[in-house]
Amino acid sequence: MPTMLRKQIYIAPRQERLLKTKASELHISESELIRDGIDKALQTGASAAHDPKGWDDEKKFIVSLMKKRAVKGGRKWTREELYDR
Repeated sequence: MPTMLRKQIYIAPRQERLLKTKASELHISESELIRDGIDKALQTGASAAHDPKGWDDEKKFIVSLMKKRAVKGGRKWTREELYDR
């Protein structure tokens, strides 16, 4: 096993519960599970953070909203009123 460096991290209580459960299910230490997760995150790189299909879906949603008709009677507020709040 290569030399290990100690790191201290903060995780949410929900993440701790999930980490303990998953490590137990896989019969590995929590540290090993964290190291595996780091390796996977670094292998996928920036492409995991940017999902082109997700953006296409978002554009379709925006276009569908633009095609809808205005609400009958129009809006009852102005942009300036929103800033005053």
